[in-house]
Amino acid sequence: MTQTTTVVLSKSPVELFKILKFEGIAASGAEAKHIIEQGLVSVNGETETRKRRKIVGGDIIQLDDIILTITE
Repeated sequence: MTQTTTVVLSKSPVELFKILKFEGIAASGAEAKHIIEQGLVSVNGETETRKRRKIVGGDIIQLDDIILTITE
């Protein structure tokens, strides 16, 4: 079952690992970075391995069955 969440950025851009941490997908920044390094996260349909990828409004982040829609 897919879980879709809208994330509103208070400032933009935000680094990818921080969004995973703040949304509770990862317990810590280190865990978020590890998940990204493993190639488990996609941004806008493409696998993303850059921990500090800048995320802006309109981006869609996916990890397994979790989808985060980013707005500003």
